[in-house]
Amino acid sequence: MSTNTETSPLAMSFMETENQKMIRQTIRDFAEKEIRPNIMDWDESQEFPVDLFRKLGALGLMGVLVPEEYGGSGLGYFEYVTTISEIARVCGSIGLSVAAHNSLCTGHILYFANEEQKKRYLPKLASGEAIGAWALTEPNTGSDAMRMQCVAQKDGSDWVINGTKCWITHGKSSDFLVVIARTGELLDSRGMTAFVVERGTPGLKAGKKENKLGMRASETAEVIFEDCRIPEANVLGEVGEGFIQAMKILDGGRISIAALGLGIAKGAFDASVQYAKEREQFGKPIAHFQGIAFKLADMATRIEAGELLTLQAADYKNKGKNVTKISAMAKYYTSEAAVTNSTEAVQIFGGYGYTKEFPVEKFYRDSKLCTIGEGTSEIQKLVISREILRS
Repeated sequence: MSTNTETSPLAMSFMETENQKMIRQTIRDFAEKEIRPNIMDWDESQEFPVDLFRKLGALGLMGVLVPEEYGGSGLGYFEYVTTISEIARVCGSIGLSVAAHNSLCTGHILYFANEEQKKRYLPKLASGEAIGAWALTEPNTGSDAMRMQCVAQKDGSDWVINGTKCWITHGKSSDFLVVIARTGELLDSRGMTAFVVERGTPGLKAGKKENKLGMRASETAEVIFEDCRIPEANVLGEVGEGFIQAMKILDGGRISIAALGLGIAKGAFDASVQYAKEREQFGKPIAHFQGIAFKLADMATRIEAGELLTLQAADYKNKGKNVTKISAMAKYYTSEAAVTNSTEAVQIFGGYGYTKEFPVEKFYRDSKLCTIGEGTSEIQKLVISREILRS
């Protein structure tokens, strides 16, 4: 068996450092105090709790990966995975919004902005003073981003954007949006460009807010551009690099959704174990019945496997290695595990699991988004198979 650390995941160590343990406990305490008491109120009203994100910013959780010189925490992907999974263990909606802010909008600026742009945007994003959004998807171009219809045209020293983006996390409440628009020919991978658009820019409008099955406290809305004029200084990287940049951001974004799915799977499992120990039938806790115990065993195994895949993807990302295949594997596996664990949790709770008085029905509703957002499970299998056949 190979022991080469470049090829063998068995050679890796994912033991938590004392600092990582402290970060986990800090996030867990925050989630219990600030998030858990409000979960169902936010869910029922579909409220995006902006004030909560200011508090998360004060903890350093809105700029986990941002270097300290730009006001961030300067941490790595192990800490980032811990952040998302611990929050999602309590509430998937808040976990999703923290992930979208960190890995998509903030991440895109961190990786592709010039120095002036980083100094302008990152400190506000990292502190939670500003909320970030990332706009790629359009009404008729989900996985088929090459056919986007949102167009940016050069006009003197400015760019003018026209079109509509949909399914945008923080589409109404964001302060800064990273927008990928077509600047060249249709189907040209070098015909798209990334821009930063600031809230308040004339021609930038928020459209319909989606009424969703789950993740209801994470705002999802249309973004409309009508002769939205922005300066050349707001171009991220080079003109024509937008699609290529977006694909690289999605590679890292899949680690975010893997962590999100992992947290939901853990939350559903935690609730199920507690309930199975307390709920009695036929004179004993239902955990003592093999039908329930075996469900718990399967749930725990999925969590362990998903966590190892996610940590391996985080390790690759920390080391600057190609994460395309491993992040797709992690995202695919943990998102499906989240759905399965949540489904089994409802079954373990029985009739109570179908009510809003117990937490598992929300895990059940929230989990499905993990198999859709940032690339469906089918797209992940396409990515994985292409990477396998490429080698």
